[in-house]
Amino acid sequence: MSFQKGKIMLNKKIKKASFFKNIGIVGYFKQPSVLKTFKNLCTWLKNRNYRIMIEDDDSINTIKRNKNIILSNIQEMGEKSDLIIVIGGDGSMLNAIRNFSKYEQKIIGINHGNLGFLNDLHPKDALNQLSKILNGSFHQEKRFLLEIQINKKKKEMILDRAINEISFNSRKIKNMIDFEVFINKNLAFFQRSNGLIISTPTGSTAYSLSVGGPILSPNLNAILLVSIFPHSISSRPLLVHGNSCIQLKIKSRKGYQEINCDGQIVYSVSYGDKVLIKKSNYKVNLLHPKRFNYFKILKSKLGWGKL
Repeated sequence: MSFQKGKIMLNKKIKKASFFKNIGIVGYFKQPSVLKTFKNLCTWLKNRNYRIMIEDDDSINTIKRNKNIILSNIQEMGEKSDLIIVIGGDGSMLNAIRNFSKYEQKIIGINHGNLGFLNDLHPKDALNQLSKILNGSFHQEKRFLLEIQINKKKKEMILDRAINEISFNSRKIKNMIDFEVFINKNLAFFQRSNGLIISTPTGSTAYSLSVGGPILSPNLNAILLVSIFPHSISSRPLLVHGNSCIQLKIKSRKGYQEINCDGQIVYSVSYGDKVLIKKSNYKVNLLHPKRFNYFKILKSKLGWGKL
């Protein structure tokens, strides 16, 4: 199956299975290819009598409304959907995971990005795979998120989450920063570097990998700490237990530092602020095709085995 009308018979009415009823769809619909996939997916789901929930967005106003297509918001989709389908690249998927993890939503992605480690479905074969998944043939995987708490000097507290990583760095990449790292209240090390990446196993194929961090199997209960251009040759990636509490104490008195969640949400921090990072109570429920193989994904995305 593909999104070609001749192949998948978009306009044919087909009785659906009852494994899922309400389908939420999110994505960056301003991208033409994403919008095209979205429209075809809506037609396909509508003709199988699924209830479709979408965010109110100017770019999708051309979608014909009926009783099966309902304008909604993140909270309502999180509370009432049985499945969230994300159309887009890694950025769209990361944003959806942070938004829907607290609702314990099942999530699957149709890839319109580059690598797309979390988006299993290719647009050309998406409907074929979704047909099987919606009928209950899928592999479900739970992955943990990180939770960050920033305690500012003015007694302000910030809370947020990340599925890939939380990074600490200078606003100007050329500037070094001084900081201390505590693991479960014990001083682990003092460092002068361009920053630090605190990554989940899921995020080990993202920013962490680009600065020399190892790849972790996503089922590991571990947190990875990788320095960004450290001033010491002895600095190496550090793997700690997933239940550890990591604290950063900023020692640099000059310059501007940032905390970054999944490369999408940025908070300013400065001398005297305390940053606590630990495993979140929320998890993401990723759905994969039945024959999902993580190492096959690595081989495909990273080009392993190619001469």
